[in-house]
Amino acid sequence: MTSRVNKLLENNTLVDPFKRHITYLRLSVTDRCDLRCTYCMPEKMTFLNKKEILSFEEMYKLCNGFIQLGIKKIRITGGEPLVRKGIMDFFEMLKPHLSSDLEEVTLTTNGTQLHKYASQLYSNGVKRINVSLDTLDKKKFKHITRLGNLEDVLFGIQAAKDAKLKIKINCVALKNINENEIDDFINWSIENSFDLTFIETMPMGDIGNENRLDHFLPLDDLKKTISSKFELEDISFTSGGPARYSRIKGSDIKLGFITPLSHNFCSSCNRIRVDATGVLHQCLGQSNSVDFRKMLRDPGLTNADLIENIKKAIKQKPEKHSFEYDFSKEHIGGQMYRHMSLTGG
Repeated sequence: MTSRVNKLLENNTLVDPFKRHITYLRLSVTDRCDLRCTYCMPEKMTFLNKKEILSFEEMYKLCNGFIQLGIKKIRITGGEPLVRKGIMDFFEMLKPHLSSDLEEVTLTTNGTQLHKYASQLYSNGVKRINVSLDTLDKKKFKHITRLGNLEDVLFGIQAAKDAKLKIKINCVALKNINENEIDDFINWSIENSFDLTFIETMPMGDIGNENRLDHFLPLDDLKKTISSKFELEDISFTSGGPARYSRIKGSDIKLGFITPLSHNFCSSCNRIRVDATGVLHQCLGQSNSVDFRKMLRDPGLTNADLIENIKKAIKQKPEKHSFEYDFSKEHIGGQMYRHMSLTGG
């Protein structure tokens, strides 16, 4: 009897070959971005044609299939998701699921458009967002993003705060660029009650003349530096993503560390990614993928067909990514040639 019940439950959930339950979908709605961050893409970036990108209706149909199979959290990413025309319509489409099937819909943004959309995000059921921000210095911000204005982002963050959105700051740790202002970042986050996560740079896509190795900063080193100035306590909290968290004594904020290169975190992976073209990537750091755009544009596709193909895709999820950093040879391995802006941050 118990085995039969377990079989029924498994048929309505997504379990990969390594018995990991997949409950978290990261969906990129566009490959376009209004910034050109040096570690993310070349300055002269070529973006996809509109016809190559899924429509919101196609994205919703795919999301609905995942929700039927037990996905509980959807993160909307890009590119910069808020530059896509009509993006609030998509959040409105997902909103009814928040009162039944979904635990949350969240957003990762660079913050440049937040002042326009913060209130609408909240009214459409988004309660928590991640803002990518790597420096609080205006000149450095301009250097890192090539096109950006720090004041626009800070204005957007304030708008999000005023709209009662819970804010987490994501900061890519960059050797010789922002490592000397980590204390300022932490104090600013404490002052504003923002959780803060540091991320190692990842070998994703061609970034032109830049060399990621020049700015790779292992987070073990960063954490040691932080621990010399702040009292940290490791905690078991998880937000559903890959970060490992600590709490800073005397504050309410959580400090996260995402270490794809120095420490593999794949054993607890519960995530799947769909890029803006409808390609499902079973792993950020592997080439395994399934093209759902062809299926979604087939007029003969039934919901049962979609569900079956999603299940098959999850059964092909690899055990771990291939990113690696060889400290002895100072070599970054596992380069992926698709850009993070397409795959989704």
